Amino acid sequence: MLVHRCGGSGLAGKIKGKVVAISSAGDAVTDISCEQLRDVPRDEQVSIQCEGHMTSCIFPADHGQPEMTFLARIGETGFLELSLVGDSVNTFLCIRPESVVTVKW
Repeated sequence: MLVHRCGGSGLAGKIKGKVVAISSAGDAVTDISCEQLRDVPRDEQVSIQCEGHMTSCIFPADHGQPEMTFLARIGETGFLELSLVGDSVNTFLCIRPESVVTVKW
């Protein structure tokens, strides 16, 4: 897990991790903890990439996004999770355990 921050607040940063499991709901659970994401913006300043797919923002659990939206959120596990609303990221997007996840801001 790589955490890189250049200087103080407001400057670019990056966290690299990987998918460690696919939940029964089809979400990709990563090894990037909510503690590591504590200072990461929750808006469009942040991008999350995995297997060639990208999303912006880290959404709350009650996001209300429409079906088939690819999004990142802090899951009940306390780790960053990648979701495809209403479907499985594993089946539909080919995201699987060991897939690299990059968070940039």
